[in-house]
Amino acid sequence: QLTDEQLVAAGVGPDLIRLSVGIENVEDIIADIAQALEKA
Repeated sequence: QLTDEQLVAAGVGPDLIRLSVGIENVEDIIADIAQALEKA
């Protein structure tokens, strides 16, 4: 775990979204992201 200061120094702001995907159908990935954004 990094401190808040270390995260900022690394360019990782609170508005950053980390996205990790595997080998999937692109339409499934887009649908999953859209569903998550609707709930956010």
